[in-house]
Amino acid sequence: MLYFCNLKAFYKVEEAESQRQKKIGGVLQQDLVEVLQGAATQGGMRGVLISVSKVKVTVDLSVAKVYLSIFPNDKAPALMEGIKSNTPLIRHELAQRTKHQLRRMPNLEFFIDDSLEYIDQIEKSLKGEENPIKDPNILDKRKKS
Repeated sequence: MLYFCNLKAFYKVEEAESQRQKKIGGVLQQDLVEVLQGAATQGGMRGVLISVSKVKVTVDLSVAKVYLSIFPNDKAPALMEGIKSNTPLIRHELAQRTKHQLRRMPNLEFFIDDSLEYIDQIEKSLKGEENPIKDPNILDKRKKS
């Protein structure tokens, strides 16, 4: 039993999200969409779609991992740099919007969600001559974040 406790300390165990985590994640997701889209249109970035695909909040509610899908894909790295450099401003704007719902605003960590690209790549491979089921080396390995 002692070894199991030590292993649990060394390896991060994924647990199911609590109702509170889900609720806070949903509130942050809705408000983040408004903040990011508003900032993009005010910044003169027409034709850019930023969607918040998922927000995961840690158990202690101190960190929120935000997964963004950005279209078109070629603008994603530049936009992510801008978003990461403006994280304190985004966090402040979110705190103002959610001040009646949250006591403390979690720290925000932004990641690019590439799941749609990966699914599209699988579909293209399945429609083509090469089959990724028979040869898994055809598909690029997904980036873990």
